[in-house]
Amino acid sequence: MIAAVDLFLRSNPVGLLFLVLGLGYLVGRVSVLGFELGSVSGVLFVGLFFGHLGYVPNATTQSVGFVLFIFSVGLQAGPSFFSVIKQDGLKYFSLAVVISGTGFALALTLARLLGLEPGAAAGLLAGGLTSSPTLAAAQEAVRAGDVPVAAGFTADQIMTNVTTAYAITYIFGLVGLILIIRFLPRVLGVDLPSEAAKLEASRRGGVEDRVQVLNDIVVRAYRVENERLVGVPLGAANENLPGRISVERLRRDGELIPVTEETTVELGDEVCIVGFLDEFIASAGRIGPELSDPDLLDVHIESARVVVLRTKVKKFTQSLNEVVAEEGCFISRIQRLGVDIPLEGDIEFQAGDVVHVTGPTSRVEAVGEAVGHIERATEQTDLVTFSLGIAVGLLVGTWTVTVAGISVGLGTAGGLLAAGLVIGYLRALHPTFGGVPGAARWVFMELGLMAFMAGVGLRAGSGIIDTLAQSGFSLVAAGILVTSTPVLIGYVFGRKVLGINPVLLLGAITGSMTSGASLSIVTAEARSSVPSLGYTGAYAFANVFLTVAGSVILLL
Repeated sequence: MIAAVDLFLRSNPVGLLFLVLGLGYLVGRVSVLGFELGSVSGVLFVGLFFGHLGYVPNATTQSVGFVLFIFSVGLQAGPSFFSVIKQDGLKYFSLAVVISGTGFALALTLARLLGLEPGAAAGLLAGGLTSSPTLAAAQEAVRAGDVPVAAGFTADQIMTNVTTAYAITYIFGLVGLILIIRFLPRVLGVDLPSEAAKLEASRRGGVEDRVQVLNDIVVRAYRVENERLVGVPLGAANENLPGRISVERLRRDGELIPVTEETTVELGDEVCIVGFLDEFIASAGRIGPELSDPDLLDVHIESARVVVLRTKVKKFTQSLNEVVAEEGCFISRIQRLGVDIPLEGDIEFQAGDVVHVTGPTSRVEAVGEAVGHIERATEQTDLVTFSLGIAVGLLVGTWTVTVAGISVGLGTAGGLLAAGLVIGYLRALHPTFGGVPGAARWVFMELGLMAFMAGVGLRAGSGIIDTLAQSGFSLVAAGILVTSTPVLIGYVFGRKVLGINPVLLLGAITGSMTSGASLSIVTAEARSSVPSLGYTGAYAFANVFLTVAGSVILLL
């Protein structure tokens, strides 16, 4: 039985790939020191195990995974990338440059001081900063022949050096960064929950009530018997009505009358109101007796994803929650670069934001018209744009210019990333093309990354024991420096030079190192989602810098 399975895996690389993926996801769910290893770590470790047993990856499958991952990263970042530049962009840009530049310089210097073999510097940089785009770019640059092969080495040997150095340094890069992020504020005497609360209060202009997160949106009908509501325009009546509400229908003397911001209420009117269930319960009776009237309650409530468009951002001056509230709708969630951002305070527009809005269908349509494009539930992906975008990206990656006798170009990774950024940006202007539903984009990015990481583990597994025996200690020590030094320098630079709030700064540091796991630690320690604002600001730049760095470091 074992021999049959062994023969199957050696003769069927696709079966091997999905076995590594499945087991890797299971391992990734294992909790260590209070946090899960995660899918990337799980797939990498399982790949290392099978690689050590002598199983080899399929180069084509790994390349396809690389292409899907890098292009999808650009596609996701495109709508927000250029917006970030306009909103505190210089700060986040500078921080990402300092952190990635420090890691780059350290990895290159340490690799030379320790006499590491060609390719190890790229693996050291990728592992120390836990940057999958760096690793992907480095490996693809070697495979495509974009970098010269050192005398006495083959391309396969350099790729193996990249992957083994990455695998060895990645462990501390993952765990060490989380520990540093967790304990650094305590060492420096920074009270993250207090700082987060102050920042939230300042963003709300000192108002203590937060924008309420969606719980149960309900429709209720009442007969108006509260004289305080009589003669007051509905647009100004919110302070006398329960919570955040929207009057949808008004019936007077048996007839429905149009509802506008200027409409006033009279005693005996029957109103249909949409709002939060808990607010209605807490304020029962403030309007009058509740009615059970199917005709009056005939209001269709819809939830929709509204994608903020760049053309709308330029024309609008209000905050996002003001626009949504004016239309009588409710925000349940806002995502930027796939990360949830806090709902507190006046939320500023940023192209590419995905806003989850709930309300009556007509009002949801009005929100979509005001701020962007309603992304209806769809299963279709614009595969024409997706496929041609990848083809163009690969073509752009082959273009080079000669500088001081050296051919310099974006490389495959840079070309794919640039193509994804441009298409994502153009879609933020014109949502009629390039549609990739969120679930589909997640599959492309996740499956592409995991297929690539499975290949990394399988390739590195065959030589990792020898590498550990020869230079394991020095690599681990170098990895610790590459992980910790950029964090410390970035924190000092962010506080002393850029003056970034420590809560936002720690989020931005995790974004500069593209570590979503560390972001979750910061938000837990701060008891707030505010750090995610810093994360998305720096992440947009760091992904580009670290992708390009993966191939550039091999040229030096």
